[in-house]
Amino acid sequence: MAEDRRKIPLRISTLRYVLYVLFAVLAVAFWVLQIAQHATYEEMAENNHQRTLALRAPRGLIFDRDNRVLVENRNSYDISIVREHTRNLDRTIHLLSDVLGLNEASVREVVERHRREPTYEPIVIVQDATLAQVAAVMARRLDTELPDVVVEQVPTRRYPAESLAAHLFGYVGEVNYQQVASDGLDSGDIVGQTGVEKIYNSLLMGEDGAKHVVVNSMGREMRTLQEVAPVEGRRIKLTIDEGVQKAVEEGFRQLGYAGAAVILRPDNGEVLALTSLPEYDPNKFAAGIDRATWASLTTDREKPLEDRALQGRYSPGSTFKIVVATAALEEGIATPDFKVHCSGGADFYGHYFHCWRHQGHGTIDMEQAIQQSCDVYFYTLGNMLGVDKIHKWANLLGLGVKTGIDLPNEVQGLVPSTEWKKATTGEKWYAGETMSVAIGQGQVSVTPISLAVMMATIANGGTRVTPHLLKAVDDGNGWKAVPEPAPKSVVQLKPETIETLHKALSMVVNQPGGTAYYDWHKPGPNTADLAGFEVAGKTGTTQVISLSGAKAAAGKTDENLKDHGWFVFFAPADNPQIAGVVFAEHSGHPAAAAIPIAKFAVETYLAE
Repeated sequence: MAEDRRKIPLRISTLRYVLYVLFAVLAVAFWVLQIAQHATYEEMAENNHQRTLALRAPRGLIFDRDNRVLVENRNSYDISIVREHTRNLDRTIHLLSDVLGLNEASVREVVERHRREPTYEPIVIVQDATLAQVAAVMARRLDTELPDVVVEQVPTRRYPAESLAAHLFGYVGEVNYQQVASDGLDSGDIVGQTGVEKIYNSLLMGEDGAKHVVVNSMGREMRTLQEVAPVEGRRIKLTIDEGVQKAVEEGFRQLGYAGAAVILRPDNGEVLALTSLPEYDPNKFAAGIDRATWASLTTDREKPLEDRALQGRYSPGSTFKIVVATAALEEGIATPDFKVHCSGGADFYGHYFHCWRHQGHGTIDMEQAIQQSCDVYFYTLGNMLGVDKIHKWANLLGLGVKTGIDLPNEVQGLVPSTEWKKATTGEKWYAGETMSVAIGQGQVSVTPISLAVMMATIANGGTRVTPHLLKAVDDGNGWKAVPEPAPKSVVQLKPETIETLHKALSMVVNQPGGTAYYDWHKPGPNTADLAGFEVAGKTGTTQVISLSGAKAAAGKTDENLKDHGWFVFFAPADNPQIAGVVFAEHSGHPAAAAIPIAKFAVETYLAE
């Protein structure tokens, strides 16, 4: 026991020296941390309260040919979570959902979808937030409840006239995974998804900026360290004439029909108006479309998202007789004074083919046949030409081929040939099948845009123009004109062909007996504006389904079993400045909608 007592002072001394050493080590460590490496740790602490905020670039504005604003921007607010600054992501999601009145599972789904992205990139939870939502979030941030949630003011696309030219302009939306991978875009970018917004996205998009800021523990910005301003997208001027575009769409709405219209300048292919109805409101896409609205658009039987002008394929009906007449004249099969007797129908290959006028047209020449749209005359020409020559001239005039317009998703029509039938069915072409083709029925299908190009080609004497929408670009140094695209082809039509067609198409509209005469010359609100101008054109109707046939099988009403109505035209007849097509679904005779809508367009353009 005595020996143990003697060891106690030794142990206390040892402990004392160990403590001296420990305090010395701590003192050195504190000196290193607070003095020697002060600057380093101060920078690290500062960085814990720094954020880089994206500054989204406004998209370029879109103007019509007369510098009227068609598409612009407005300011809106995005509410986002920045995971880099969150302490408890689950808590943030729960609280933010409660504050904004959102379904928590939906918010978690959004966060999960962006889980693999860098944590410093904000995850947008609400686009185009209401002022009430913004106020609710800001109040919680001041109370330190949501320091990892940011509210950003961002430019958002605005279409002032709502559904005007919706299919032409298209809409914008957040970039999808495929676009990120293939186009080199960043997640969260807002890009054009359809229409002009998509085709000219590289011009309109601009370059985003960034702001590097210091924030306090509550997430409030204290000062800006560095800011790179965003660069606004370039402004573009379209060939569109807003007045003509509005006139066409208002005509459709007043008359109550769906359909499409394309109006061109025949000399260079500039698109003055392009519409498809029913339409949609692209503003609903600008800040992120909700699921219910998207579902209603995609399941609507009227297909408002389909661009009928470029994607709808229909039988051209009697408008196709212009092609057959051109082929007969150019191939030397017939002359303008070639006559055919129509008694209401004719026999070809053991089958009796009816004319639309059951009492017949009597003996008529080519101009009269076009004026009165005699089927028997064109059965005869079609039989003399054969389907391959018809196919050749249809393609030269712009039918059965793509027009090359600067819009996405254009489809190609069909004008059959012997080679086409052999390749698709393995069967030969029978001469009797040409009868239906000669009057624009049977296997023939066209898009409205291609018929507009055909009429421009006839109007200008044989140049198949490329329809286009971009007229000029402003990169900040004023408008610079964009070179016009080259024509698809140039056919030197015989002067006799041009003279015959122009005269005959004028007779359709301006002489009694013409299929458009009485309806075109009905009094209208702007009829006086057309004084001195003659319009040339051609009507057409196409059967949807036999009214005596499968009503029950079709499952449709009488209304949508009615024929479609066409009217193709150019004006003035002696010096064409405008050409185009109006297609009215289930309107019956073109007089119900196609002719008056075309009249609205011509009156508006020539009156300006």
